[in-house]
Amino acid sequence: MQYATLREKISAEKAIRAQRYTEFEALTAAAHAAGIKAGRECRPIPMMVCTAAGVPIECVDDGACGFAWIAFAGNTAFGRWAKKQGIADAHYPSGLSIWVTEFGQSVDRKESYAAAYARVLRDAGIDAYSGSRLD
Repeated sequence: MQYATLREKISAEKAIRAQRYTEFEALTAAAHAAGIKAGRECRPIPMMVCTAAGVPIECVDDGACGFAWIAFAGNTAFGRWAKKQGIADAHYPSGLSIWVTEFGQSVDRKESYAAAYARVLRDAGIDAYSGSRLD
């Protein structure tokens, strides 16, 4: 596209960037809502805490403890925006990740949240996947 002046070009690019950032905000809000819904609908397998002799001490209804995250490329417009907003942090071996902070220590609920969040990002054309590990 041709612009009469450099100021016009800068102004047009700024407007395009603002529109894209608004779309990213809406996307992350939709992904978060999908994650919350999935986490609430998840039914974790309860975990029994036992003594060394196998005597049950306590039942943890939310299941095992752990962590979950959503990982995606960092060298994209969405990745740069997410990092600038403080939503994402560096992720090994490359890229960025969003750690799931909802649902306490329940790895099952966190996994459900992360999978739903990543699905919304993938549906929008962002190459994202979820991951988790037990604590």
